[in-house]
Amino acid sequence: MTTHAQPDLFEVTAPFAVDGDFTSARRTQLDAHTWVEVVPSWITGSSLLFDALQSRVPWKQHHREIFDQRVLEPRLTAEYRDMRDAPHPAIMEITAALSKHYGVTYDSLWLNLYRNGEDSTGWHRDRFSCRLPLCIVPVLTLGAKRQFLLKPRSGGRSIGFTPASGDLIVMGGRCQQDWVHSVPKIPGLLEPRISLNFQSSRQAKSARS
Repeated sequence: MTTHAQPDLFEVTAPFAVDGDFTSARRTQLDAHTWVEVVPSWITGSSLLFDALQSRVPWKQHHREIFDQRVLEPRLTAEYRDMRDAPHPAIMEITAALSKHYGVTYDSLWLNLYRNGEDSTGWHRDRFSCRLPLCIVPVLTLGAKRQFLLKPRSGGRSIGFTPASGDLIVMGGRCQQDWVHSVPKIPGLLEPRISLNFQSSRQAKSARS
């Protein structure tokens, strides 16, 4: 079943653009070796890109094993192992800006579609796409605002962000080694959200490779 975002009657649709200068970036140091950067309104025209991806991407729902039980993931996903196959030309412009700014060649893409507030993802690390001790992982939000939480793997309180459509969150340093992140459920939320996770084959190789 396809979900659709509720249009804002007062919103003026802006043309697509990427802030290549990252002028609104705000970095938070989580610990001595880990940081998170939030870039509000990093792209404009996000609603146009959301609509295109929602309709063009071949979304699938997958099973996973949890405590010896096979369950359906409460979200839809898609993967483009070669960025050149990305489903919209704007993604190539976004990728180029990220690669230039962070000094990482992002060459594949993972997408998540949270159809409403009942979709979510539990605490996890990006273990397979980030095998190096230090990684930089950009996540672009399109659509509804959802909480994005992080907490230390060793235990402790979580820290939360609520990115809006067009906002960028970047996890850096040892975030994928020492921290976990999640997108919790929001009961009653009807609007969908898409996240674009930019991946690098270099970061997916272990330091011993």
